[in-house]
Amino acid sequence: MKPLEGVKVLEFSTMITAAFASMMMAEQGARVIKVEPIEMGDPMRYVGSAKGGISALFANCNRGKESIRVNLKDEAGQSLIRELAKDADVIVHNFRPGVMDSLNLGSEKLRSLNPGLVYVAISGFGVEGPLANAPAYDPIIQAHSGMTASQSFEAPSFVRNLMCDKITAYTAVQAITAALLVREKIGEGQHIDLSMLDAGLFFIFPDGFMNNTLLDDDIAPQPLLADLIYELTLTKDGVITTSAATEAQRAGVMRALGREDLLTDERFNSFERLVANLEEFRGELAEAFTQFSTDDILEKLHENDVPVAKCLGYEEVLTQPQILANETVEVREHPVMGSMRIVRSPAKFGGERLPATSHSPAHGQHTQSVLEELGLDATMISDYTEKGIVL
Repeated sequence: MKPLEGVKVLEFSTMITAAFASMMMAEQGARVIKVEPIEMGDPMRYVGSAKGGISALFANCNRGKESIRVNLKDEAGQSLIRELAKDADVIVHNFRPGVMDSLNLGSEKLRSLNPGLVYVAISGFGVEGPLANAPAYDPIIQAHSGMTASQSFEAPSFVRNLMCDKITAYTAVQAITAALLVREKIGEGQHIDLSMLDAGLFFIFPDGFMNNTLLDDDIAPQPLLADLIYELTLTKDGVITTSAATEAQRAGVMRALGREDLLTDERFNSFERLVANLEEFRGELAEAFTQFSTDDILEKLHENDVPVAKCLGYEEVLTQPQILANETVEVREHPVMGSMRIVRSPAKFGGERLPATSHSPAHGQHTQSVLEELGLDATMISDYTEKGIVL
């Protein structure tokens, strides 16, 4: 049995945050009904490489769901959603504050119909404050949360993937499962507000804001972990990274390079001196590494128990022996998109990976079956379709 079997989720979303969150719940057994705009659907369907009218990005965030097309601006469409919400366990959306209320689908209204409902409202910045109604995408939140500052002191730069979107999705899932646990104890659902800005800052703060945590005057700023351990190193024919965090590991690097003399060099023979002369130390190492091929230095570093990795390209990542051993990546045949890779849900329950969910849905693929569950007959569904309420 999957952990969330029996949980029914209604998702209203555009792009990543709510969609990725609900897909994680679907992977763990929840039934997720994705309510999409009747015209284009989720814009994520059209972003990036695609086949058969479905993008890879959409497929990667929407496995295991049902899709219905409902005109939420129509009163009859709103009424259909309220009926669906009566036996739902979770509603999650990432619309701006006030939008769901304007559609007569706000938290208070739906939870009055279903007191056990967990209603999750994801926003960019929160429900109050000067940016409450501002549009938000991942780069905007990276800039506001300190993510760009953490990449470099000299010039801010981005983490070049949708980091804050996905962090928010993970935070949403944790909050939802916590709320469901509370409901098991007290029998009531609740409203959850979650902003991308708060989720992003919470995520980066422990190490990224080490020097902004202690406020007394006698605290001296220290190098961040990012400045000490994140270093790309050129070899004769490639790029590697090492993370020598202990004295033993640093000694292992010196032995592998044949530079044991640096261990007793007065510039580097204590942690404090090493930090004070870090650039000189890195210069000495950089020159030494370029004398070795990638394969040779990897072997020597492994022999000395030094944490090290070759910086892999995308295809190398997917075919590396450890990923194959973990059975992390699966190749499946999609009825429309053809052969495609998926990354399986990372958590193992009882030592086993969860079985794969269904493919990502076509736009409105399940509208009829969901409406039939609500008790609408073929004549009513046809009438709603002709009126543009559903499709």
